[in-house]
Amino acid sequence: MLILQLCSLVQPPTARPPRRSAETRGGTMEQSVHDNAEKSRFEIQDDGRLAGFAEYHRSGNEIAFIHTEIDPRFEGRGLGGRLARAALDAAREQDLAVLPYCPFIRGWITKHPEYADLVPASHRARFGL
Repeated sequence: MLILQLCSLVQPPTARPPRRSAETRGGTMEQSVHDNAEKSRFEIQDDGRLAGFAEYHRSGNEIAFIHTEIDPRFEGRGLGGRLARAALDAAREQDLAVLPYCPFIRGWITKHPEYADLVPASHRARFGL
């Protein structure tokens, strides 16, 4: 299965057929994010289908995000951002220090500075935050 790797270099856009919205499919999209601790990743589902995940390694009071992927069939719907926000909100709720090794998670934190406090001050320069 071909997967868009958000932690890779961004590729130039290619022509794609227009996406069908929930309204044109005759329904509403239901999206949810949950922590699949057995696989050490947060997963986002769209209408009950796995759309992507953010892998992590947890040690003590730290969570290191190492890789994020969104399936190309779900691109352009903001699912990567929703996944990042939910994973970081869960880290905050659990009082975990975040180590954003994944470039997508790190970039998302850069664009949403209200989450930078999750990264320990002693590590922010290392991650360019």
